[in-house]
Amino acid sequence: MQKLRSIAELERLRSRILRRRNGTKKYVSVCGGTGCHAYKCQDVASALEGEIRRQDMGSRVELKVTGCHGFCERGPLVVIYPEETFYQRVSPADAVEIVSRTVGKGEVIERLLYVDPQKNRVARSEAEVPFYRKQQRIVFGKNGLIDPTNIEDYIAMGGYTALPKALFEMDPEGIIEEIKESGLRGRGGAGFPTYQKWQTCRSAPSRDGVRYVICNADEGDPGAYMDRSLLEGNPHAILEGMIIGARAIDAHDGYVYVRMEYPLAVKNLGVALDQARQYGLLGQNILGSGFDFDIKISRGGGAFICGESTALMASLEGHIGEPRQKHIHTALKGLYGRPTNLNNVETWANVPVIISRGAKWYSKIGTEGSKGTKIFSLVGKVHNTGLVEVPMGITLREMVYDIGGGMRNGKKLKAIQTGGPSGGCIPESLIDLPVDFDELTKAGSMMGSGGMIVMDEGTCMVDMARYFTKFLTEESCGKCVPCREGLDRMLDMLTDITEGRGSEGDLDLLEELGGVIKEASLCGLGGTAPNPLLSTIRYFRDEYEAHVVHKHCPAGVCKALITYSVDEAKCTGCRVCARECPEGAISGEKKKLHVIDPAKCIKCGLCRDLCKFDAILVSWERWEYD
Repeated sequence: MQKLRSIAELERLRSRILRRRNGTKKYVSVCGGTGCHAYKCQDVASALEGEIRRQDMGSRVELKVTGCHGFCERGPLVVIYPEETFYQRVSPADAVEIVSRTVGKGEVIERLLYVDPQKNRVARSEAEVPFYRKQQRIVFGKNGLIDPTNIEDYIAMGGYTALPKALFEMDPEGIIEEIKESGLRGRGGAGFPTYQKWQTCRSAPSRDGVRYVICNADEGDPGAYMDRSLLEGNPHAILEGMIIGARAIDAHDGYVYVRMEYPLAVKNLGVALDQARQYGLLGQNILGSGFDFDIKISRGGGAFICGESTALMASLEGHIGEPRQKHIHTALKGLYGRPTNLNNVETWANVPVIISRGAKWYSKIGTEGSKGTKIFSLVGKVHNTGLVEVPMGITLREMVYDIGGGMRNGKKLKAIQTGGPSGGCIPESLIDLPVDFDELTKAGSMMGSGGMIVMDEGTCMVDMARYFTKFLTEESCGKCVPCREGLDRMLDMLTDITEGRGSEGDLDLLEELGGVIKEASLCGLGGTAPNPLLSTIRYFRDEYEAHVVHKHCPAGVCKALITYSVDEAKCTGCRVCARECPEGAISGEKKKLHVIDPAKCIKCGLCRDLCKFDAILVSWERWEYD
């Protein structure tokens, strides 16, 4: 492995790599993200590799285990290039056919193709799959094309072209100015202008000249895994971005603070760091520029609060992960009391794209106040779930129906929760809302790190607010009174409401309490924690009133407020419900009306799911009839 000492040596290496690669060679890309690992993608890769060897195709075919392709629920995913044939839900047993028919003869295996559930249309390539069609994958796109443990793949795809430009063609002020013109805002949640952090950190006095650069990979939002997938699938993009950022603020030491639950990301990142050092792209005198910079990995302790900047830095220092007051920002006085620049994984991954392709190109993507693209974790009650990278300004309607493929089981859309546990719930009436930092904030939610949960009519919005409040109550560090005591009391009141103990006046008190917690809490966790509650009261107040006043849950979720009974007009006495009831709560003779004993019923809903005659009523339905 050659240590590169100049741009010329880097470009000669790039040319050699490209010459070695046979342009006519086919290659098979197997998704190796954590989601596909759960579907045993390694067994699929091993089967394909063995079959390629058995059929003596090694000289004509290359197998790559890549990072996450995004369409996680359809894994394991396999794409054959250059035809870009897209196969989903592949098993090891499919390897023989894939290699002999598709790789060898160019034939398509119909059963492995994706079928659009809305239009019953078959997609032969990734580009034809509706999930990918409206995406603009400028950051996430390399994930399915490169082996994350092979630096040569990244270099061959144009990686490490922005770094020489930043080191030799631009001064630090010029780099910051380019980031400013691009309009890049932090992708970690707050959406703070990236250049302002960099400029402040560079200008901040340091008693010994030491400054730090940190990558926040402590991604703790339930259902969010954008940063994990970038670190797993394209770690060199994050490293290149951090080196450029370090050059801009004159820092020589960096850290990647990674969530403890991300072992594959840590493994691939560690390999990338070793390779970058061996190639002279990290460490002392990078590419002969005289600039020194190195990066260490620090694994988080499993606390959600450590995603907050000051708590993260306290944890890095070996202290308890608790936030501090920000009357002095971390850009001025952060890690070990030195000026520190903290950005999240996705923000760093955008930096090489901007430096390489230019701020003018980048700023044409997105909206006036939110430039570029954003990666979202699209999950919930839609047909297509996974990671999507879309231009800022795309509407919620496009996310749910065009990319997500619409609602499952013929249900109606009720709300979309954005921004993770501290985000808000946006109602179906705002389905045409553009997705960007400012519009989501106006609607009572926020961008957050990029979580997006789609909910249907079977979701109770009061219970949803209770769930997220419970999560945040458990994850609060407890340092400040408004967050520690306020969230605890908010959870008590929401629990009372979902269990039928709510009283008139609770909603006004909850709104007042939420406002106090937002204004008086020490850090961003408390400052945004009331969002799920306040947004659901704002848009679904009638649902809260049904729980409080009428003691019933319109969605049939809150068990304390529902009872099951049998519709006399529809029951045929088939005895299916009686046989399957786990508690023996249903009785009745064959072909005669059955009865549910409320004292024994655990409200599991199994009888309702099994009844072919729709004869099981839930109390909210009877309440509506009355």
